[in-house]
Amino acid sequence: MPEQQSFEYEISALANNDSWRMFRIIGEFVEGFEALADIEPAVTIYGSARELKAEHPLYIMAEEIAFRLAKQGFSIITGGGPGTMEAANKGAIRGEARSIGLNIKLPLEQKPNDFTTVSLNFRYFFVRKVMLVKYASAFVFMPGGLGTMDELMEVLVLMQTHKIKPFPAILVGSAYWKGLLDWLKNTVLAQGSISEDDLHLLRVCDTVDEVVEAVRMWHHKGELGAEQKGSLCSRITGRTRYQTLKSFFCVLFFFRQVCVWVASRLTLFQKSRFEAIYFFYETRRVV
Repeated sequence: MPEQQSFEYEISALANNDSWRMFRIIGEFVEGFEALADIEPAVTIYGSARELKAEHPLYIMAEEIAFRLAKQGFSIITGGGPGTMEAANKGAIRGEARSIGLNIKLPLEQKPNDFTTVSLNFRYFFVRKVMLVKYASAFVFMPGGLGTMDELMEVLVLMQTHKIKPFPAILVGSAYWKGLLDWLKNTVLAQGSISEDDLHLLRVCDTVDEVVEAVRMWHHKGELGAEQKGSLCSRITGRTRYQTLKSFFCVLFFFRQVCVWVASRLTLFQKSRFEAIYFFYETRRVV
C-alpha cells in the first residue's frame, strides 16, 4: 500500500485559532496593496505551473505574448511559479516592463521563478486571487489545469455579479478550449443557468498578434470586435487614486474592528479575574 503524505489542511484547521489568523490575512492584503499600487496598466497571464522546456510551443507563445504586451506599456502579472508563468515573466523582463510574480506557499513547494521584478509570497489563495484580479486591465488564459479553470470561472463570476469592472478574458488556443466552450453554450446556457451576456467578454485567440490586438483595442477603445456586443462591453477607464485610498481605508477599518474585538475580550478577561479575586477575598473573610 503506498505511503500517504501528511499535509496541514489549513482551511480545515481554521477553527483552532481562526481569530488570530485575521492579523496575518490583513498583513497579506496590506503588503499586496502597497507593493502593487502603481503597476497599472497591467495584464494578468494565467497558465499551468507544470514544468515546460524553453523550446515548448506554449512556453514560447506565453513569453512572446508577455514581451509584446510589455512593449505596449503593460506590466505583466502571473502566479509567480514555473511553466507558463515563468515564460510570461521572462517575456516581461525582455520587454523591460514590470514583471510581477504572486507566488503561493503550498505543501508541495511551488518555487518562485527567477524572472520577476516584484515577487510576493502568499499563504492564502483568496488574498492572492484578489491581487491577480484587482490591478489587471485584461486576463489572458493559456492552456492550464484546475487552477487555471478556477481562475477563469472566478473572473467570469466577478464580472457577472458586477464585483469588478468588465475586462476581456482571452482564451489562447481554440482547440484546447473548444470542449469547455461547447459545454458552456450547449449545456449551461441552453438550460438557462447563465445568459449570453455572461460569455460576451470571452475571446478565443490562436496567435500572439490576435491576443495583443485584443488587449490593445480594449484598453484604448473598450472594444473587442464587431461580434462582441452587450451591456458588459462599456468603455473602461483606469482606476483612480480614490479607489486605492478607498481600499486602504476599508482594510484600516477592518483592522480597527478587530482591535476593538480583541480589547473587549481582554476587558472581559480582566473583569472575570477581578471578580474571582474579590470572591476569594470575601470567602476568606467570612471563614
